Amino acid sequence: MKNTDDIWDLADRHSERFITLSDAVFDTPETLYTEFKSVAAHRESLVEQGFRITDNAGGLPTAVIGEAGEGGPVIAILGEFDALPGLSQHSGETSPRAIEDGGHGHGCGHNLFGAGALLAATALKDWIEANNINARVRYYGCPAEEGGAAKTYMVREGLFDDVDAAISWHPAPYLAVNQEPSLANARIDYTFYGTASHAAFEPDMGRSALDAVELMNVGVNYMREHMPDAARVHYAYMDAGGVAANVVQARARVRQLIRHPNLPGLKDLIARVDKIAEGAALMTETRMEKKVYSGVSNLLPNRPLEDAMQTAVEQLGPVPFDDKDRAFAAEIQATLPKGAVQSTLASMDYTPAADQDISLCDFILPLDRNGVVRAGSTDVGDVSWAVPTVQLWGATWTLGTPFHTWQVVAHGKTGLAHKGMIHAAKVMAGTARMLIENPELLADAKAAHTAHLANTPYECPIPEETEPPIVQPS
Repeated sequence: MKNTDDIWDLADRHSERFITLSDAVFDTPETLYTEFKSVAAHRESLVEQGFRITDNAGGLPTAVIGEAGEGGPVIAILGEFDALPGLSQHSGETSPRAIEDGGHGHGCGHNLFGAGALLAATALKDWIEANNINARVRYYGCPAEEGGAAKTYMVREGLFDDVDAAISWHPAPYLAVNQEPSLANARIDYTFYGTASHAAFEPDMGRSALDAVELMNVGVNYMREHMPDAARVHYAYMDAGGVAANVVQARARVRQLIRHPNLPGLKDLIARVDKIAEGAALMTETRMEKKVYSGVSNLLPNRPLEDAMQTAVEQLGPVPFDDKDRAFAAEIQATLPKGAVQSTLASMDYTPAADQDISLCDFILPLDRNGVVRAGSTDVGDVSWAVPTVQLWGATWTLGTPFHTWQVVAHGKTGLAHKGMIHAAKVMAGTARMLIENPELLADAKAAHTAHLANTPYECPIPEETEPPIVQPS
């Protein structure tokens, strides 16, 4: 007998339209703050489905908000559609083959993310209208999660001030309610200004900005032994001073990505990195300027919402993968690094049976897992400080596949990815309906959120004077 529910049927009714949207976004991969084609495609879908539109949300040209319904609680459903640089890959292939050499690709599944979230919002909108419910659903089409922290800027601009709860998902190799901690982070550019000179004739006249950057990186590397185990610092040279080795570099810039499990700890760690930068400037007699590029907060848990989403997942059941999906997944697994599948299983706290096919996650993980923590960062974290928030890990690619890889991109337009996306949309819509139908549940979620903030008030990790690094269309 088919496991059915009205809101799942509403999602199925629109599924082909949103598969088309997901595939269109896959075909036009755009990186942070350049998602003009992607946001236009999402906006077109919002208009088709009868949502009220807010363009340039929060002053971001590639952000869009669609709202439907009247009165009652406001339930936000979050979507993303930005790609990653350098991960161009044909979908459906099991070996690396770029569509465009050096091109972009959806190595974190964001083509599915935005489309699946909008499918959930559409199903919820239809249910609200069909049942004359006083409630509002609001779809947030968010750009620049990969390094641009758009949601942090949107929170700072007050775009979530009247929201009662937010629901999100993220494509993944497993099916679970997200209880993993995320790391607060800040991307900060340190620019050093020195004095140019001829590196052979008059080296004593020069003051090398590149030396300052390199000394800063050495200092940060020595600091690693003396910071919390869960903290992370990574860096990239944004400007190495030029390609002429016989010129003392007068300007160089490094971006430090600083991560910590919580906002207060992040603030303290940034202060230590700042001191290292100041020391590098002193050692090289250069001048240093600091500029925050972006920042995100750690993700706050919300147990009432997690319980509700777990109930929605269990009511729906696992993703209905088929033999064709498993065959593709088995070929992908053959390309993965040694230990990748075991690493994912360890993070899931899952031990398969001896004869179990583990090419795809066709089972549901329980709450309160004790797996190996592999924390990244997300700007959904800042939304979770603004309103009660819950997020699903939706099974859309081969078990064991690392995020941000060509293998993830290869799943982008496959049947198994589409199945996982539709499944996630049903879970989100079902969770949102619970919140609307059960005011006590929403009250419990708000109480849990308030309790977190009582202990640690929110402080935006991006300074008020810092503007988003918006890219104008060419």
